[in-house]
Amino acid sequence: MRSFYIARRVVSELFRDKRTLAMMFVAPVLIMFLMKLIFTQSATTSVTVATVGVDGNIRTALNDIKHVTVQKQASNRQAQQALKDQKVDAVIHETSANHYTVTYANTDATKTSLVKAGFNAALTVNGMKTLTQTTVQLSQTVAQLTATLAKVAPQAAGTVQMPKRQQPTSTKITSRYNYGDKDSGFFDKIVPILMGFFVFFFVFLISGMALLKERTTGTLDRLLATPVRRGEIVLGYMMSYGILALIQTVIIVSCTVGFMGVEIAGSLAGVMTINFLLALVALAFGILMSTLAQSEFQMMQFIPIIVIPQVFFSGIVPLDSLATWVKDISFVLPLTYAGDAMTQIIMYGTPLTSLGRDIAVLLLFLLLLTALNVRGMRRYRKV
Repeated sequence: MRSFYIARRVVSELFRDKRTLAMMFVAPVLIMFLMKLIFTQSATTSVTVATVGVDGNIRTALNDIKHVTVQKQASNRQAQQALKDQKVDAVIHETSANHYTVTYANTDATKTSLVKAGFNAALTVNGMKTLTQTTVQLSQTVAQLTATLAKVAPQAAGTVQMPKRQQPTSTKITSRYNYGDKDSGFFDKIVPILMGFFVFFFVFLISGMALLKERTTGTLDRLLATPVRRGEIVLGYMMSYGILALIQTVIIVSCTVGFMGVEIAGSLAGVMTINFLLALVALAFGILMSTLAQSEFQMMQFIPIIVIPQVFFSGIVPLDSLATWVKDISFVLPLTYAGDAMTQIIMYGTPLTSLGRDIAVLLLFLLLLTALNVRGMRRYRKV
């Protein structure tokens, strides 16, 4: 009977906590809805291939393959520039008869595999057509020769035989990869997003929990009772946790590059800069969420709302395979811009000076969240 009263008290407290109820019953439905958007609205991966000096029959056969688009380029230099500008996914250059050099962007293992399979299929189709046409032409030639001999030398007409079929010239394909190598897989594509995600998640969680502890122990109340301005308090917290975020950023990036052997085409300092900027955004986000939570348990409840959407819409699930209206959701999430910037640096070697949009949006998030934190401190000032 005593257990019954204890259970009734706990249930009564839970039902009075509307935020906990919402996290228990609404958050799972929200996450399932997000997963439905991701996995039912996706489209098949498509690739664009530039060709230089490739036979028209092979181009036609390759273009006829589903989800493959072929662009004919006048020179290999133009094709390589298109590859560098991310306008095409691969370049096929016929350097000599039946000798092809294929250059892959290789930033997406799925697209690389699709180009390889499509080109091999196009070569096979073209080879079969050529063989069929050659056989028909030989047959016609033999028939004409036999008819001619039958008129000129009837006794020799029966000795005409089909010439031996020549062995087809072997096709040689040389593969080159702008990023990684033939063993690069899906992990290599998502590793820039994963680095940013772990930085965001742990900084968000630790900073929010730490400030919440300051509130529950009364430290923040005593600090707010002093003449110190709210902006100075927020700046002080961000500076202190910013140092930890910087150390964390260095450790994560260094381990990813050193221990996992991830290739960085651009600047390592650029990767760390973007990660540190994202850490500051996560820090401001965590402080803001801590002002809304009344306990550590409630702080944990914000994870499904703040963190999980970052996973789905930051690029871990390829954004270019999603429906347009689903991709629009990603534009309001900071990890989307950090992930894009790090992908450009790591896989394409893009300098920081060319990532103005991503950096500007992250700075805008930081300024907006900091301003909200300063305003949020107003509710805790006692005097």
